[in-house]
Amino acid sequence: MSKRKALATVLIFAACATGHQPKAATLLFNGTSLTGWHADVPLADGGNKVAPSFGVREGLLISNGNPEGHLITDASFHDYRLVVEWRWPGEAGNCGILVHASKPRRLYQMFPQSIECQMHSGNAGDFWCIGEDITVPNMEQRRGPKDKWGVEEDKARHIQNLTDNSERPVGQWNEMVIECNGHQISIWVNGTLVNQGAHCTTDHGQIAIQAEGAACEFRKVELIPLR
Repeated sequence: MSKRKALATVLIFAACATGHQPKAATLLFNGTSLTGWHADVPLADGGNKVAPSFGVREGLLISNGNPEGHLITDASFHDYRLVVEWRWPGEAGNCGILVHASKPRRLYQMFPQSIECQMHSGNAGDFWCIGEDITVPNMEQRRGPKDKWGVEEDKARHIQNLTDNSERPVGQWNEMVIECNGHQISIWVNGTLVNQGAHCTTDHGQIAIQAEGAACEFRKVELIPLR
């Protein structure tokens, strides 16, 4: 099945979602500090002196890419719309937003248990299952053979998004909207619905930003409760 037909399928799937009226937004990033967040960077264990993986510069939240790790909200959330604006200040690379995060270092002694909403350049909107699972239309086409599915390190955890060319050129700002509504997760990139899954194995948790090899800048991290 083509991506165009797959997108039509998921749009029908989306139309069945329960309607809601978003409430007032909460800024998870205040533009001046990382208040409300904490970093989990394995190379910093034991008090090792390492360069900061995350910081604030000129009103932007910066993921420096290295050392690799995660910036995690202190609070846990459920039923919300998360609006994130990001760009690559140098070369495009890998980053991601993790939702419903819980157990730290669940995979590869690095990634917290969660569902990752991928920002890897050219693949924004993919799902990665990290100790949690989710179901999408056309699963075998987008995830591979069913007997290989799973949420552990050696399983097929990657679910491709539905559209190509949703991202803007390197250096320009992109918007990702992630809606977590009960056990359903939907992702829009620059206004286009690129992924939607249901029957997620959890419906709440922390939110995390990755440092995964490439510098990435964020000018908005905003959460809007759905109820």
